[in-house]
Amino acid sequence: MPDLKMLASGHCKQLRGAEHRVSEARVVDLLRALPGWEVIDDGEAVAKTFRFKDYHQTIAFVNAVADIANAEDHHPDLSVHYDRCEVRYSTHDVGGLSDNDFICAAKVESLPR
Repeated sequence: MPDLKMLASGHCKQLRGAEHRVSEARVVDLLRALPGWEVIDDGEAVAKTFRFKDYHQTIAFVNAVADIANAEDHHPDLSVHYDRCEVRYSTHDVGGLSDNDFICAAKVESLPR
């Protein structure tokens, strides 16, 4: 079973095609390493809402997520509010979830708060 540190040490790969979608069993296994993350949109995405004291902390978090996205070339959908940010990953080129989504989720989960 993967853990948070192992996932966060990985790097995204260019993936195209449904053969790169992760199985439901693997999704369950990977989620065990990501506290608070959940599958949404009928299994097409993983998401988590992060809460902060104020807008400044929220935006600092958003900027850190943007740095991860640019470094890994895998970009989440973000919903940004005053004291929270929802991070949502899906791999459109595979039509659902790939290992890349869980690697980036682990990197986000590992950010200091």
